[in-house]
Amino acid sequence: MSKKWKLSMLGIGLVMPSFLTLLVLVIYPVFLSVKESFTNGEGQFSFENYIYIFTELLIVQNIRHTLFVTVISCIFVLGIGYLLAVYLRFSNSAVSKWINKLYFIPMFIPGVIAVYGFINFYRDNGWVARFVGENNLPPIIYDVKGLLMINIWFNIPFTTMLLVPALQAIPNSIIESARDSGAKKLQLFTRFILPLSYRTMLIAVTFLFMGIVGSFTAPFLIDRNAPQMLGVSMQQHFAVYNELGQSSSLAVFMFLMCSFVGFFYIRSNLSHSKKRF
Repeated sequence: MSKKWKLSMLGIGLVMPSFLTLLVLVIYPVFLSVKESFTNGEGQFSFENYIYIFTELLIVQNIRHTLFVTVISCIFVLGIGYLLAVYLRFSNSAVSKWINKLYFIPMFIPGVIAVYGFINFYRDNGWVARFVGENNLPPIIYDVKGLLMINIWFNIPFTTMLLVPALQAIPNSIIESARDSGAKKLQLFTRFILPLSYRTMLIAVTFLFMGIVGSFTAPFLIDRNAPQMLGVSMQQHFAVYNELGQSSSLAVFMFLMCSFVGFFYIRSNLSHSKKRF
């Protein structure tokens, strides 16, 4: 055997465990879900599951509710996380140093514990209600406002953690040269900081969208009963109503939505690579 052949076989051997794991845990279940979504109750090929999810009023409302919560959550998380990352990058105050050490702590709190703590804090007779008065606190638990708040709380640390290194990679010489040329703070942000951190923002939005659109724990415990997030609706169709085909079609639909968002991220990476070469 030639040396080139041995190296090729070694490379295949190193990649094969990861590929088999991906095949068993991801590709095969996705294939089964797609197959089941096109199968009716008699085991025949049919589009009735997709007709159901796009014509049933409750499911259509669930889709709208999911997109609304996801988009609004992404906007707030990205805006707050980006402002926080900019502050941590360009501030040397004692407050920024403490925030830089503590902002990622929520990432290490289990989701269920965080949600139950949120419920005890903001429910009708919770700690906040005792402080401001039960009649003065707007409904937060079992309402879309509570779901948006917990989504923001969960995702700001991860988003900030992605953006801070991207901002730190911007050389100080660029900022100082722009300032020496008379650029104001708004011009520094729009012409230098934002363009140089745009790709990382796109990565953050991609992960945010995928994480929120298919979330289950927070919507199940905090959101209202109707309309529901698609993750909760899919679980109910599978476990409560025993509708495997309908739950599979919902899963495929969520996968397509995430793929649509991921397409722009991949397209941006490809265009960036072409510009480099």
